[in-house]
Amino acid sequence: MYKVLLLNDDYTPMDFVILVLQRFFSHDTEQATRIMLKVHNEGRGVCGIYPRDIAATKVEQVNAFARRNQHPLACSMEENQ
Repeated sequence: MYKVLLLNDDYTPMDFVILVLQRFFSHDTEQATRIMLKVHNEGRGVCGIYPRDIAATKVEQVNAFARRNQHPLACSMEENQ
């Protein structure tokens, strides 16, 4: 299983991060806001834990969506220990 992470940057609006969490990870507004604040305050936050192929697809989808919307938001994955 792999953790999908969002990484903080100084440019992506908080509302866009919440939108990503709702659209790609099916979080409600409250949970999305909580994760967004963790990303903002701690530098990264876990969006969810998935099998490797699903995690890789979500990372690709989020990174492509961010680029299409001209935001530097970065999504990555790491093995869940």
